[in-house]
Amino acid sequence: MDSVIEIQRQTHEEIERLESAAASLLSQPPTTRRQQIKNEHKVSNILDRIKDRASTLHSSYLDDDNTRVTETAQLSAPDFTEFYSRLRKIRDYDMKYPDQLADPFELELGGLLGEEEDLDDVEEYEDPVSLLFSGEESFGRYLDLYTAHALYNNLKGLPRHVSYISYLDTLSKVKDDRVIHNELSTEIKLSKDYESYITSLYSYLLSFTKRTQPLVDVDTQQQDAETEFTRLWNEGQIGSWGDIAPRESANGSEGVYCHACQKMYAKQTVYDAHLKSKKHLKAAAREQDGGNKIESQSGKAAATNGASTSTHRSSKHFKAALTSHIILPLLVPLIPALAETKSNVERRFALTARERELEAEEPTQASQAAVQPANTAPAEEEPEEEERIYNPLKLPLGWDGKPIPYWLYKLHGLGVEYRCEICSDAVYMGRKNFERHFQESRHAFGMRALGLPNTKHFHEITRIEDALALAEKLKQEGRQEIFQNETMEEMEDEEGNVYNRKTYEDLKKQGII
Repeated sequence: MDSVIEIQRQTHEEIERLESAAASLLSQPPTTRRQQIKNEHKVSNILDRIKDRASTLHSSYLDDDNTRVTETAQLSAPDFTEFYSRLRKIRDYDMKYPDQLADPFELELGGLLGEEEDLDDVEEYEDPVSLLFSGEESFGRYLDLYTAHALYNNLKGLPRHVSYISYLDTLSKVKDDRVIHNELSTEIKLSKDYESYITSLYSYLLSFTKRTQPLVDVDTQQQDAETEFTRLWNEGQIGSWGDIAPRESANGSEGVYCHACQKMYAKQTVYDAHLKSKKHLKAAAREQDGGNKIESQSGKAAATNGASTSTHRSSKHFKAALTSHIILPLLVPLIPALAETKSNVERRFALTARERELEAEEPTQASQAAVQPANTAPAEEEPEEEERIYNPLKLPLGWDGKPIPYWLYKLHGLGVEYRCEICSDAVYMGRKNFERHFQESRHAFGMRALGLPNTKHFHEITRIEDALALAEKLKQEGRQEIFQNETMEEMEDEEGNVYNRKTYEDLKKQGII
């Protein structure tokens, strides 16, 4: 039989080592969101192990069967008989199993930290974190609400079909309304389809929160929200979820309402006939069972509240109302994720089919690069060292990705700097690049900012002052050119007399010619 004291000591040691491992994981700065979620899941598993060991340790210290007291009394004997007997057993065990691991807990701890993973065959390795999320969720960055969106559009009585982006906006309104789907009418919320929809949405949000935030105690938050809802429900403070009030029939007379079936019947005869149906009998039995459960759970409180509490709980809308209330603590913290999801959907709408395929392949390539085995790292680094380019002069790279020859560098004058003040003091290396930039958009934008045309007259002009002076000079030359055209251009009349253009036009206006 193992020593109880040794088991307790070993459990204490394992708890301390688990705490140290959790602290080391939390202290590591995550490089990516995927790495952060992976570390948090590891810490969550470690905390579960600590909880189990603490529970075992507590039961051991209670010592219900007096095992610890008996062992302490045996070890306290003055003749050390029990001590040497146990020492002999340890030596015999060590001689019988010489290759036994001295610290088996090291393997368990390595498994929690992910150190034992055999990555020799990378193609067959599957990252456990990637299996938690779908491709649409992108490791917890976005929400995948397409299923909930389809159920929402299938609700009876919905005015119109809602797009996926509009549906995300509708869920985001819960931050201001403090009520989910405030835009829906009471009739829709009281339907069975809405109950199925809200239950599916709640299940997904709960799963998503647990997968993305494994260190958050979501179950306790949900229990608190459920307790608060039960109190409000019993007090009658939850509006639009109670039993449906009796409505008048089409002919103006009041009908007969069945509380068990939650249905209105126009005539008494129809109501009496349905009392013998299987549907009514099942509904009545369900209502009675619900009342019995409430009485057993609430005890004295149920006896005080009486039939009102039973009536509230037995309502068939209780589940939908409860889910609509406890979903709020899950949905409100995910509003930033909803905004990111909306932006991602809008961005993907603008992509082509080929771009979407390439985008889907990127996470796979990244995951394969992330799970490369540690023993293959040196082999991958060797080609990188061989491909490392020696370029002390910082020469430009050619078409093959290698530096161009130094003589070619000098031939093209790539070491000469050309500065252009019009381009915000941009520097161009080499005469060819400098001449080419006059036709580029950057220089044209600078010329437009000065109010000047980017024509060949301003070629080679780089200073703003020179450009403005040249523009003024061109204006003056333009006026002189117009004057010269008027005086130098010759015109001939019908008699063959030759005049300059200005004189010809003046004589023609006077009617002399």
